[in-house]
Amino acid sequence: MSKTLKTSLFLLLFFLCAFSGFSQNQKRPLTEVLSLIEAKHNVSFSYADKDVKHILIDVSTEKSLDSILDEISLKTNLQFNKIDQQYYTIVKQTESDSFSLQHLEEVIITDYLTSGIYKNNTGSISIKPEQFGILPGLIEADVLQTIQALPGVLSVDETVSNINVRGGTHDQNLFLYDGIKMYQSGHFFGLISAFNPQLTHKISVIKNGTSAKYGDGISSIVDMQLSDKISSDSNIGLGLNLISADGYAKVPLGKKTEIQVAARRSVTDILDTPTYNNYFDRVFQDTDLTNTEDAAVSKNEHFYFYDTAIKFLYDLSEKDKIRFNFLNIYNALDYNEEATINTTNEASNSQLKQHNIASGITYERQWNTKLNTFAQIYYSNYDLDATNFDILNNQRLIQENEVVDGGLKLHANYYLSPTLNINGGFQFTEVGISNLEDVNNPVFRSYIKRVIRTYSGFAEAQFQSKNKNTSVRLGIRNNYFKKFNLHLVEPRLHINQRFLNYFSAELSAEYKSQSTTQIIDLQKDFLGIEKRRWVLANNTTIPVVKSKQASFGLSYNKNKLLITAEAYIKKVNGITTRSQGFQNQYQFVNAIGNYEIKGVDILINKQFQKFGTWLSYSYSKNDYTFEDLNGGASFPNNFDITHVIDFAGTFTLDDLKLALGLNWHSGRPFTTPNYEDSNNNTIIYQSPNNSRLDDYLRTDFSATYQFNLGKNKAILGASIWNLLNQKNTINTYYAINDGEISKIENQSLGITPNVSFKFRF
Repeated sequence: MSKTLKTSLFLLLFFLCAFSGFSQNQKRPLTEVLSLIEAKHNVSFSYADKDVKHILIDVSTEKSLDSILDEISLKTNLQFNKIDQQYYTIVKQTESDSFSLQHLEEVIITDYLTSGIYKNNTGSISIKPEQFGILPGLIEADVLQTIQALPGVLSVDETVSNINVRGGTHDQNLFLYDGIKMYQSGHFFGLISAFNPQLTHKISVIKNGTSAKYGDGISSIVDMQLSDKISSDSNIGLGLNLISADGYAKVPLGKKTEIQVAARRSVTDILDTPTYNNYFDRVFQDTDLTNTEDAAVSKNEHFYFYDTAIKFLYDLSEKDKIRFNFLNIYNALDYNEEATINTTNEASNSQLKQHNIASGITYERQWNTKLNTFAQIYYSNYDLDATNFDILNNQRLIQENEVVDGGLKLHANYYLSPTLNINGGFQFTEVGISNLEDVNNPVFRSYIKRVIRTYSGFAEAQFQSKNKNTSVRLGIRNNYFKKFNLHLVEPRLHINQRFLNYFSAELSAEYKSQSTTQIIDLQKDFLGIEKRRWVLANNTTIPVVKSKQASFGLSYNKNKLLITAEAYIKKVNGITTRSQGFQNQYQFVNAIGNYEIKGVDILINKQFQKFGTWLSYSYSKNDYTFEDLNGGASFPNNFDITHVIDFAGTFTLDDLKLALGLNWHSGRPFTTPNYEDSNNNTIIYQSPNNSRLDDYLRTDFSATYQFNLGKNKAILGASIWNLLNQKNTINTYYAINDGEISKIENQSLGITPNVSFKFRF
């Protein structure tokens, strides 16, 4: 065992032992819990005795008031209505309070990893940023960093723009922002989530057994939903950390309208912080910004990002709602190059811009206590532009990748009985993707644009027994790709069965497809920073990607001890070599194949009153098969990570929260050269992915403290990513330099501190 691993384990075990003596929560009468909350938070509840009588609950009163009330609402059929800063009313929820489908979706596991993370009987994982506790290395609920803590979810290069769910590539994840598909997920070219958590009310993560209403996303669905309820008073906040500043406001304009606004901007072009310097070294290593053919060339970079979000809520009546939302995400990098060539001073400016705009309008009507309808029109536009000057060779390269996605959704939910819900609908999408390359020396220009229209219909039934022990969702979806005259029928299934009081079994299965993928033409495209570009299927060299998956899991949940184990098998057909990021003998080969992954995810989680700890382990075997490559024999997937272990502990004492965690996984595959057969111009490789990188190890720490600042609340946070400054190699490939084979290694993010301050009023 290495010295670093021993040190990491010692720190973590010390942290666990130091706080493991705290007693666990016990179920108590709700009336008793409400009295404790009233005394601690100086509030008062008004309710009918018959509504809360005989209810027992195991909620911790050490959290914030909002978190406690939200958890009680999740575990009961009660709704808290805020009258003013002190007084609340408690009423039973009625059938018209929410979508029909939600009546049969029940939280079966709270504090799945930490507070604010839940598992539902539909198989999805729900994350609520407002209730988010703490995770190692995070000081806020960064959406895409948070989901990487879930078993079966990993990023092989530590970025949120390369998330691998059960062995899939990042483009096989569907990211929805209030129902709108997003094509950009990261700021700082992958190190920070592009989605500001301040307005996000709930994130649903689905790995299998997906609802038939979802298309695309053959590996996972990440459905981000903004707050949809008009508040009784304003909620405003400001924040600052070593990377960005942000602010948000939720302001009711009346009883029927509300405006929600959030904005965030980097401070990296104003302040030179240690966090930025470490991020810069990590993101821009082995790119045009750090690579130069001549030491005489000097570069001066300028980088920043921002995002803005707006949502407008208008309740036409008690039964009719209209919502409008808008999101703008932007990254910009430019750098100047200066060099002296033949005694002449030369200068040029290279730049990269990444932009995603999304907007949509929805209309929802609750016709009666049984029928609900929903309609949405949306538009999403992604644009990636790069201008790259090679000052030494007097060359200018312009590249552009643009996606225009527009669509219509019509859904209906019918609450047939207290145990059966039926929903169905129609969806239309039109996606156009264009790619441009323009070179001045030698003169070359290529522009390719494709458009696909997809018509989809779905129907689904969800059943839940009266005792809530049995939950079944069965659906079917039909996608018609008009351009190819192609019908794809996709059945979906999820079953959850409780037994012996504390056990449950879960069966999930699905067929899915998608027509958009990301490919890499050259590793140095788009300055080598955002080298992946979106493309559309053409049903020949780029097929419609299809997947089928099945999984079975068992769980035990009693006295705040959770043990889960889930085995799965997934096969994906229609992938191309260019979508997999090969950097070996297949880098410039165009071939079509598939991958198959088999694995198991295990989670053990124990929660006490103030302390929580979890251990997760994932095992998988992920192999490619390309008929035209490697003699048709299977070989390891580029994202085949055989073993993954996450071990973490959290501690909460009043308003102080601490977290310490250990992340370890086996190395990813790479291909080594055959030095004897290689020559000065060509590398002859051994069998594909014949070697593996060294194991990856990282220890993270974070802490937050909430306190009153006058009449308002403030939160101070601090985190250290890679606490022990472990040197991890996350990618290895080979190139020929000066007639010799050079080994190139990309390193992970080193020790990186961050601090934050948030103010809410």
